Amino acid sequence: MKKLLFIFLLSTLHSVAQHQIQLKAVVNHEKKTLAISQTLVYNNTTQDTLHEVVLNDWMNAYSNKNSPLGKRFSDEFVRSFHIASDKDRGGTLALSIQNSKNTNLPWHRPEDFPDLVEVPLVEPLLPGQQATFFLEYTVKVPNECFTNYGFNDQGEMTLKDWFLTPALYSNRAFVKYNNLNIDDAPNALFDIDLDITTAQDYQVVCDLPLLSSQSNKNHFKGTHLTSLSLYIDKHPTFQAYKNNQVEVVTNFEDTRIDEITKALLIDKITNYVGKHLGTYPNAKMVVSQTDYEQNPFYGLNQLPSFLRPFPNYFIYELKFLKTYLNNFEKNSLQLDSRKDNWIFDAIQVYSMMQYIDEYYPEAKMMGSIGKLRLLKRFRLINLDFNEQYSYFYMLMARKNLDQPLGVSKDKLLKFNEKIASKYQAGLTFRYLADYVGEEVLQKSIQDFVRDAQQHFTTAADFEKILKKNTSKKLDWFFTTMLHSRQIIDFTFKKVTKTEDTVSFNLKSKSNVVPIPIYGLKKNEVVFKEWIVDYKSDSLYTFKRLGADKIVINYKNTVPEYNLRNNWKSLKAFPVFNRPFKFNLVKDLEDPGYNQVLYVPTLEYNYYDGFIAGMRFHNKTILDKPFGFDITPSYSLKTASLSGRASGVYNQYLREGKLYYIRYGLGGENYHYAPDAYYKKLNPNITFRFRENDFRKNINKSLVFRNVMVNREPSAFVLSSADENYSVFNMRFSNIQTEITKHRGMINDVQISSKFGKIATTLSFRRLFNDNRQVNLRLYGGVFLYNKTESNFFSFALDHPTDYLFDYDYFGRSESSGLFSQQYIQAEGAFKSKLSTPYANQWMTALNGSFNIWNWIEVYGDAGLLKNKYAQPLFVYDSGVRLNLVTDYFELYFPVYSNNGLEVTQPQYAEKIRFIVAFSPQALLGLFTRKWF
Repeated sequence: MKKLLFIFLLSTLHSVAQHQIQLKAVVNHEKKTLAISQTLVYNNTTQDTLHEVVLNDWMNAYSNKNSPLGKRFSDEFVRSFHIASDKDRGGTLALSIQNSKNTNLPWHRPEDFPDLVEVPLVEPLLPGQQATFFLEYTVKVPNECFTNYGFNDQGEMTLKDWFLTPALYSNRAFVKYNNLNIDDAPNALFDIDLDITTAQDYQVVCDLPLLSSQSNKNHFKGTHLTSLSLYIDKHPTFQAYKNNQVEVVTNFEDTRIDEITKALLIDKITNYVGKHLGTYPNAKMVVSQTDYEQNPFYGLNQLPSFLRPFPNYFIYELKFLKTYLNNFEKNSLQLDSRKDNWIFDAIQVYSMMQYIDEYYPEAKMMGSIGKLRLLKRFRLINLDFNEQYSYFYMLMARKNLDQPLGVSKDKLLKFNEKIASKYQAGLTFRYLADYVGEEVLQKSIQDFVRDAQQHFTTAADFEKILKKNTSKKLDWFFTTMLHSRQIIDFTFKKVTKTEDTVSFNLKSKSNVVPIPIYGLKKNEVVFKEWIVDYKSDSLYTFKRLGADKIVINYKNTVPEYNLRNNWKSLKAFPVFNRPFKFNLVKDLEDPGYNQVLYVPTLEYNYYDGFIAGMRFHNKTILDKPFGFDITPSYSLKTASLSGRASGVYNQYLREGKLYYIRYGLGGENYHYAPDAYYKKLNPNITFRFRENDFRKNINKSLVFRNVMVNREPSAFVLSSADENYSVFNMRFSNIQTEITKHRGMINDVQISSKFGKIATTLSFRRLFNDNRQVNLRLYGGVFLYNKTESNFFSFALDHPTDYLFDYDYFGRSESSGLFSQQYIQAEGAFKSKLSTPYANQWMTALNGSFNIWNWIEVYGDAGLLKNKYAQPLFVYDSGVRLNLVTDYFELYFPVYSNNGLEVTQPQYAEKIRFIVAFSPQALLGLFTRKWF
């Protein structure tokens, strides 16, 4: 009877409106579960007859390590989910579904979609009809350590996408997406009536108005929702602020500003957003610290706490603005936020840029640090606040890792999804505003937001609105800017001038897009003209108005790939279009100057001791086509000169699997023994390949190089016959790696006058569901010919001689002492030092390890090696490996080998091997592998 009454009441309120949900949830804080009874009145507002209903069940994505969400974690090197115990993972349990006739309905999860529920209908649902479902299930809440949403040790919960919701219906089909932790659940619009019961002394906060609260029971109700976050706190941290726009409930962390300032800032932001985007359709919005941490303001969040270049209120203001804009859009706009995510990002970032222009036009990227006289010369310090968006986007574009804005959100690299593509989207709107006028774009945004709040919309709807509001041609925007990887890069071909006019031709690497041309006189703009219909053979002539310089895209409103070639001096005898500028340490690229950067260096090896030097280079934060790096240095131990130098030219190919070619020449001069130098010269060319899907962690490369080495004779190294040599080396590698699995293949060919050899290395790693990890490596190498008399070029079992000087040995020629214990995983890769350490004909080796607890592993190596005039020799060793940080910090303790039981032998400490990576580039890999 109660079910029938509920159906009648809902049907009288909403005949063909959005779906209605009545939900009762009982929280079990000890078990970290919610027992849910849910009634769903499903309204078929489509023009199609439905034979099934699809529900989003995104909590169930946490139920299995091999779910699409689990694979996403693995792909992004998030280890916590895979080593977590079952009690820390989530899921949906004991789901039962009935229709209005109390008939149990069968349901199933589509293949590859563990986070969806498909419910076949007993009778087809015609357009305009309703169907009612009664659901009973238990939600097992995951630990918050995976995504910041879930339970914590105090039994508190922060929940998002935590109950079953009707999936979005578009283009005559249900939108079926997996939960990939990218905040894009395709939920259809719904109204909800929520009753939630918790233990005593817990506060419940959500986006819904609170109708009643009695003891531990809370009753909420709301309409026009696409998602609903829930916060269950034992120690209340949320405060409410209300104005004529909306009631905001927030727990934003900042104890450095008082409540009055917070209230004023929140009022300022909500009114600003209401003015620029329109009215928020709901009476209440929660803006939480967790929401911000999921999508922080990159740049601000990277600054250490002791460095406060911005006032406290400014940091709070921008963090709150970004999160409020995100929640405003995600909670009210009916849009496919995976397929058309760029619109969300464009509106958000463009609104933030406008906010800065309106309230803080003088703000700098590094805030008050720019006032320090010592740092005035740095581009990073003087950069306007809104210019940082261009640099974050260009960071990926210059690496040839940028992706079209129109790409589905789940296909984006993490850095693009979180930062670069967001900022690129905002930059394209700023470009539009400059071209069509801010008023036109602002009106178009408001019209689109209003429509998206009323019904489902797509990117095509925004295109129609924009074209309706302006007479200017915009096809270029929705082709080149949104759906291609073509770069925008204009430069001057030929410039002529008179006293009154300036004429020029342009060269462009992209499709036709509008570009602004500026005339400057003493760095003040005297004219600005748009080139709309670009043609390479066209001559453009403008009034000069006293300009002494013309600049393409001077204000950087166009997201252009290269600004360094945009300047042309009109002075009578120009020496350089861009003067030279010297800066200490790395800086941002300054398009107005030729930058040379210098930084003191301090290195170490056993023979040179500490090596002090000065590094000169042109490597700014953004990659460049040409780079040089010169480091003259002085060895404090030997009181002699040393150093290295290199030059490279980078060629990026925008289309196809071959995406990068690097031409390089490098050289170095250091001690390889206490009394002897080596000189190395290395011309090289590298080809890199990638898959069409940028997210696949597959790296393929082909390297050709010629390594020429000149070694001084040494009384400590018995290899005088091999002092000077040249080796041609060809290497192909194919490596795929993520947190749960790794496979790799490296083929290596080396040819010189004295020897020729080939080698192959196969590697495999797998993290199993029981958190056991297996590492396997197979190496095989054979000499094609060998005319050498020493073992300097031989295959090494445990300590490669590194005749190509590729490895970062601290003491490469040491045969005893601490530095001889440094371990390099190469060639035989044995850990124990055996009596036959080299092979001058062929060698095979199998290396394996298996973890027994956390980062403690057992290892074993076995191999065969063959020397001239000797029978093949079987070798083996075994021991314990402390795999603290793979490839960066490891310890090996030999136990048993051909030498016998090594732990009982004298000087055992000298048998322990170690890996320690001090190289900044090596350590940087721990970060970049998660983002790129």
